[in-house]
Amino acid sequence: MTVAVIATSAAACGGSSPQSTGQVAPSLADARSAQISGAGATFPNPIYSKWFAEYRKLHPEVRINYQPIGSGGGIRQLTNRTVVFGASDVPMTQDQMQLAPGPILHIPSVLGAVVPVYNLEGAPELRFTGAVLANIYLGKIRRWNDPAIAKVNPRVRLPATDITVVHRADASGTTFIFVDYLGKISPEFQKTVGVNSTVNWPLGIGGKGNDGVSGLVSQTPGAIGYVELVYAMQNGISFGAVQSSAGDMVKASPDSVTKAAAGAVIPDDFRVSITNAPGVGAYPLSSFTWLLLYTHPPENTEARALKEFVKWALTDGQQYAPDLHFARLPESLVARELMALETIETN
Repeated sequence: MTVAVIATSAAACGGSSPQSTGQVAPSLADARSAQISGAGATFPNPIYSKWFAEYRKLHPEVRINYQPIGSGGGIRQLTNRTVVFGASDVPMTQDQMQLAPGPILHIPSVLGAVVPVYNLEGAPELRFTGAVLANIYLGKIRRWNDPAIAKVNPRVRLPATDITVVHRADASGTTFIFVDYLGKISPEFQKTVGVNSTVNWPLGIGGKGNDGVSGLVSQTPGAIGYVELVYAMQNGISFGAVQSSAGDMVKASPDSVTKAAAGAVIPDDFRVSITNAPGVGAYPLSSFTWLLLYTHPPENTEARALKEFVKWALTDGQQYAPDLHFARLPESLVARELMALETIETN
């Protein structure tokens, strides 16, 4: 699916702070009619689409075409210089950075959550531990009434239905978040399946994108999968609470995702994992998602327009996150990101 929308370049956003007033800025003269292409993660596509639509109302002179093809596809297209920006739910590896045409700036754009979704008659509210999820995806738990599931759901009448495992078929940051968490909980999962944006699943069926996994789970009684929270909410799919590192069962929400980010130590390059974060009430499958930007962009007009859009997204754009089940970035982090954006060459 290609999302083609008109967005804009808000020049005055260059002076925005995390407490931006939302006033419309005059457009950049040299950014008019800029064509900006991007590709990557499906995880943040709902909030990106909203940002593009709202930004279009401010300045209709810059066209942004974003293809939600998965984090791996976004990194490949960025490396091949076929897009102006990439988007990923997993930071680029050192090997990927070395293959890129110059330094790549990772800009956290928003916080989100991956949730275990399932299709069971009666839609019971289930709870999962990391060990249970790992053993389901390892094929060691095959029925919904398995004693391990029943132990953490003592008040739920579980059917003897076979579990159909659904996973991503494409290179996916959503997969990375999911397996990064499971690998921290289960040494066997870490060794057998591993942690990457693509892994060798021992069983299950694959869907392309969050939409594909959502569709398969919705259509398959007894299925379990993992998707970004907004896809579960928009499609009306049941999703479970997951045990935090503090031992409490936590359901994904903007508040529980914010708690996961609160204690994170974020390095200068912004590449960090916050899965299984410490703290009561911290949702363990939380993550930043990143915009990937050339530090030395090939086209000045496109780079200036994109840079000003990103400034708007980090400030005024954050207000749209909670309604789409994402969490706002901490203001202290936004201040650091705005400074990092100034390293992009646009002269």
